[in-house]
Amino acid sequence: MKSQKNYNLLIGVAALIAILLVISIVGYIVSRPKPIVIQGEAEATEYRISGKVPGRIEEFRGIEGQQVRKGDTLVIIDSPEIRSKIAEANAAKAAATAQKDKAMHGARQEQITGAYELWQKAKVGEQVMRKSFERIRSLHEQKVVSDQKYDEVEAQYRAAQATTKAAYSQYSMAVKGARQEDKDAAIALVERANAAVELVNSYRDEIRLTSPSDGVIADIYPKVGELVGQGAPIMTIQDLSDMWFTFNVREDRLKGMQSGDQILLTIPALNNREVSATVYYLAARESYATWKATREIGEFDTKTFEVRARPNHQVEGLRPGMSVILTREEQ
Repeated sequence: MKSQKNYNLLIGVAALIAILLVISIVGYIVSRPKPIVIQGEAEATEYRISGKVPGRIEEFRGIEGQQVRKGDTLVIIDSPEIRSKIAEANAAKAAATAQKDKAMHGARQEQITGAYELWQKAKVGEQVMRKSFERIRSLHEQKVVSDQKYDEVEAQYRAAQATTKAAYSQYSMAVKGARQEDKDAAIALVERANAAVELVNSYRDEIRLTSPSDGVIADIYPKVGELVGQGAPIMTIQDLSDMWFTFNVREDRLKGMQSGDQILLTIPALNNREVSATVYYLAARESYATWKATREIGEFDTKTFEVRARPNHQVEGLRPGMSVILTREEQ
């Protein structure tokens, strides 16, 4: 009977120990700190393609998702304004060149001949008036003609002399050509016209927009035929060779996430592939991202930091916008 009581006692003690053990294990599991899960996002360098000239989209030479190479022509813009400016600049250049040729080479032979003949005609007229004036002067000295008649003939003679001088000046100018100041001015006009032509030609190059980098066409904003203004974004190119991960982390969880630290990440979209990365950027976010304390005692406001990490190796299939998971133990 006594041995039966001892047996029952042993069973009770064993059961009590088992219950205590189970309670301890459950308590440990329940009270064990849960891991911290920080979600980030993959990002890539993006280039916005836009034009310097307004116009309508004439053609796209690529579609969204297409791989492109640096220098590939992606957009062609139809710009009547540029065509008009090119024609205007070329016409101004032709006029300036003609003006320069005229200044440098002088008048044509026909103009020189005409000026010479006018000079000779003026000389003949002057000789006739000189003889008339000499006769009138002799008669005036003899008191045969009046003073008024003498003054009239003298004025005609002086006018004939002035006409001869003016005709000679025109002939001399035709022979010598333009003055040096006029030649310099003509040269300056040609240089100005050449600069205008170069300017409009540079705008003509802007109607064919090319890719600034290797990458993927991420977005195309307008449609063919739509009007786009100067500087308006037309397309976005993502450079998948330059990607990184971005996280927003409270400052009390930054241990092991300083510049140069190695972190292990999981990418759910790629079958939870694990990727190692190196932290290279750490900076406080704006004040609105600060975590505010809920109690006045024992807590303090903690800032949020933006953390960027670059994968140590290129990750096949990784695309901007994919979620990235960083799991850490509670500190």
